[in-house]
Amino acid sequence: MKLAFLLSGGKDSLYAAYLAKQAGHELVCAITIYSKNKDSYMFHTPCVEKTKKQAKSMSLSLLACKTKGEKEKELKDLEKAIKKAKQKYNIQGIVTGAIESCYQASRIQKICDKLNLECFNPLWQKPQLELLNDLIKNGFKVIVTSVAAYPLNPSLLGRKIDKKFIHEIKLLQEKFKINPAGEGGEFETFVLNCPLFSNSLKIIDKKITGKNNSWKMEVKLK
Repeated sequence: MKLAFLLSGGKDSLYAAYLAKQAGHELVCAITIYSKNKDSYMFHTPCVEKTKKQAKSMSLSLLACKTKGEKEKELKDLEKAIKKAKQKYNIQGIVTGAIESCYQASRIQKICDKLNLECFNPLWQKPQLELLNDLIKNGFKVIVTSVAAYPLNPSLLGRKIDKKFIHEIKLLQEKFKINPAGEGGEFETFVLNCPLFSNSLKIIDKKITGKNNSWKMEVKLK
């Protein structure tokens, strides 16, 4: 099938797209929503404007739309973007990186039903430590771009998801109930390289802001 995928820049959106392609589907475009609300219920926000670089590395068209990020109202902006992708690229379905969020998955499914599109959630209910290990096995280079939970701190920003990271996050899961894949918003990520890319993205500058246990890192890419 010809598919569009929701591209946030993070590990889940790109790994879901990778799995869809591995299953024989054709990725014809990516859709990114830029939310003005940094605490959006629906959309990833750290480094999201850098999805342009990712789409270019995949030789894919990027449909980028803005939203104020108001709860529920932001779904109308997402629907407009998906409708535009259907009209412009004749897509037959949407790929999402939803893992456990029924809020996100149900609302995207509702939009797809309305537009007569298939909705693919290849990561749905996937064990999250297994997901992290699969990223490594499949050559994904992923870094942490934000943290938002006790006891996480800015020392995690820029950390690569590797075996050491997985070991540490497992200990935090056991002690503090931290979601190991950041599904509860505990941390967010950005993909610098993966099998879908023609070249690896390189960080040439970064800016870190935040306080207490809420920190984010914006990056400048080469």
